[in-house]
Amino acid sequence: MTDSGALAIDTGRFTGRSPKDRFIVSSAQTEQDVWWGDINQRISADFAAVIHADLMKHIKGAGVYVRDAFVGADPNYRIPLRVMTETSWSNLFAHNMFIRPTAEELTNFVPQWHVVCVPSFKADPDRHGTRGPNFAVLDFDKKLVLIGGTGYTGEIKKSMFSAMNFILPVDRNVLPMHCSANRGAEGDVAIFFGLSGTGKTTLSSDPKRMLIGDDEHGWSDDGVFNFEGGCYAKTIDLSDFKEPDIYRAIRFGAMLENIGFEADGVTPNFEDSEITENTRVSYPIHHIDGALNPSIAGHPDHVFFLTCDAFGVLPPVARLDPATAMYHFISGYTAKVAGTEDGITEPTAAFSAGFGEPFLPLHPARYAEMLADRMKKHNTKVWLVNTGWTAGSYGTGHRMKLSTTRALLDAVLEGKMDQVPMRRCERFGWEVPTEVPGVRSDVLDPRGTWTDAQAFDEKADHLVDLFNSNFERFKEGVLDEVRAAAPKSKRVAQTVGC
Repeated sequence: MTDSGALAIDTGRFTGRSPKDRFIVSSAQTEQDVWWGDINQRISADFAAVIHADLMKHIKGAGVYVRDAFVGADPNYRIPLRVMTETSWSNLFAHNMFIRPTAEELTNFVPQWHVVCVPSFKADPDRHGTRGPNFAVLDFDKKLVLIGGTGYTGEIKKSMFSAMNFILPVDRNVLPMHCSANRGAEGDVAIFFGLSGTGKTTLSSDPKRMLIGDDEHGWSDDGVFNFEGGCYAKTIDLSDFKEPDIYRAIRFGAMLENIGFEADGVTPNFEDSEITENTRVSYPIHHIDGALNPSIAGHPDHVFFLTCDAFGVLPPVARLDPATAMYHFISGYTAKVAGTEDGITEPTAAFSAGFGEPFLPLHPARYAEMLADRMKKHNTKVWLVNTGWTAGSYGTGHRMKLSTTRALLDAVLEGKMDQVPMRRCERFGWEVPTEVPGVRSDVLDPRGTWTDAQAFDEKADHLVDLFNSNFERFKEGVLDEVRAAAPKSKRVAQTVGC
């Protein structure tokens, strides 16, 4: 127990997800719809059955912890879930992160899905068809998730997120989204797409707005709803000054993972990254003052694509037209932040379709088309926000100031961007403001922040080439106007304007 009353635990060997060890059971249902490949790896029903039998034999006679919960705040779309865990802290994580049923709802609770998490069970690749001793197996026919060989709690929530990413589009016509969301005093809704470390949790925890959720949501015909009942935030370099809402949420009931301590052994040292950069805390959403309950709201007025640009090329904010928005949603450019996944030790440029490719069982174009339909129907504006580097690439430039990002978001949400002058960037196809109230104008032009304009152009063209190379694998599945929205290097567009 820490000095704030939160529990601190050590997840062991794994301090981040292991996406290469997630498998989907091959069946008539999944063979038709799943986008098979490096992300969605097949495992046979026979191998899955052996894993299931051996895992249950491994825990036979031992005590297990059981938690009943819901995934999805909207009763029309939620899934009843039973989580069985080997450790009590894995069960506390499930209590924090999934939606907690009322006493009345528990009386006649009937789970549709089961999650079984046993970190001490190690798979035998020859016997079980896995890549190594750790695994997460999703079986859509049996409605079952099996997790073994890893104590990292994030595997529990992300396995069910993957399940929702298959179930809701195929069966319910609901768009699942890897995003945070909040609601303003007037009922306006904003959603924030982005991978871990891009600022979803931080930027959606706004004292002027009510938090809907910080990571996983659905967009139905009625509006947006949270999948979860809690938050799972990074704590590296956390402070009361920088992120007060998250800092104050770390109290009794919250659970810290893999943190360091001050000399007294009970006071967290959030600057300590000796175990991992991916230190985490889970807590129920009501630990955030002003969190919306139930976590349901209307249709989004604004969509933000958050990216942590390690090249220092992208502007701090830009407005996207529908075709450009679809291109960048499918591309999902960001940087993997140190420690978020096993083996990542420093920021690395990456593309992740839908800003959550490891959790997408279907082809990314299916999600993109659903997003496009909803944006057009509800007149939703789309913005790119760079929370990464400026004035140079990673190692020479510096990270965008949080105060600058917040000021830009406030300008969007308060309608001030409707009046500011914009210029078109011919390289990337979006509109960049030339002035924004409360923000220094020189920050808005990424090229102008570099001391060497030619070096900027070379780096920008390199990033354009990476975008186009990555998009090759999607070209056959998207509309012509989306392909035409691809960025152009200076070698192609002589007047770049960025």
